[in-house]
Amino acid sequence: MIFLLVFVTGFLSAIALVPLAVAVSRRAGAVDQPAARRVHDRPTPRLGGLAVFPAFCAAVGVSLLYPRSDPFEMPRLLGLLLGSVIMFVVGAYDDHHELKSLPQLIAQIIAAASAVAAGVMIREIPNPFGGALALEDWFAVLLTLFWLAGMMNTINWLDGIDGLAAGVVVIAGAVMFAHTFRLEQNSLALLALALVSSTLGFLLFNFYPARIFMGSAGAGVLGFALGVLSIIGGAKVATALLVLGIPILDVAWQIVSRLRAGRSPFVADRGHLHHRLLDLGLSQRAIVLLYYVFTAFFGALALILPSGVYKLIALVIIGAGALLLLVRVRHQ
Repeated sequence: MIFLLVFVTGFLSAIALVPLAVAVSRRAGAVDQPAARRVHDRPTPRLGGLAVFPAFCAAVGVSLLYPRSDPFEMPRLLGLLLGSVIMFVVGAYDDHHELKSLPQLIAQIIAAASAVAAGVMIREIPNPFGGALALEDWFAVLLTLFWLAGMMNTINWLDGIDGLAAGVVVIAGAVMFAHTFRLEQNSLALLALALVSSTLGFLLFNFYPARIFMGSAGAGVLGFALGVLSIIGGAKVATALLVLGIPILDVAWQIVSRLRAGRSPFVADRGHLHHRLLDLGLSQRAIVLLYYVFTAFFGALALILPSGVYKLIALVIIGAGALLLLVRVRHQ
């Protein structure tokens, strides 16, 4: 019953809050206008975070009805919520006033540091051949900060065409929910379900043709939440890497490409894979559905494959395939 209650709370809250977010966006002037780098052809409100974030918090609040047996879970949950608040506030400001990249990166590091201070840390790296490599505290902190900032930027940069980022987050969150539920970590599974339900309710209005964009406030919260849940839940970082392999590699590819061209890696352009596919003639819906299929397929692999060497092989194959695709579309 608690699972249904959490899902309904997040889903219906997001649906109910979207009209308010649209109205506030228009009143505040937070509206994306058509431009050369944009793919939309009409002014679109961009304060979708005003719907996603409160809906997620409401669903998480309902999940607290379920008893917690792990004494470390509540501090980590507070870290999740505090970091989400930081990303929401800074993201909403960016959606209205368009912050430069450096203040946004600083905000991401502060949000990630709040999670680390609450006990959210990658403390070991699994050995695919058995066992795990324990990390020194200083390296664990740096790796966690890098991972969380990377996840936030991955979702933010993925949010380039209608419904893409939100749909990928729904699928990735569903995989985390299934994995954690299978491990009987029900209280953590509820957190993943809260993320899935609130994002799914928003996706109904964000799928092509979008009536509202999630903006930095929405993308930052979703990326941060995914990153934290992949650490504290049973899904683990390796599963998140497998599910989000293509978007993560796309981010890495863009950073390297921009640096090689002598540009800042944080200056937006139309070099992302989804933009390249759009320029090749694929429709927005076709690109989004293609991403959904691949994300769901890799998510299924993450759930089916036994831990260890099989997941490592899958990661290598996916990485090689994605790199070949990026090279190919770049030269089209």
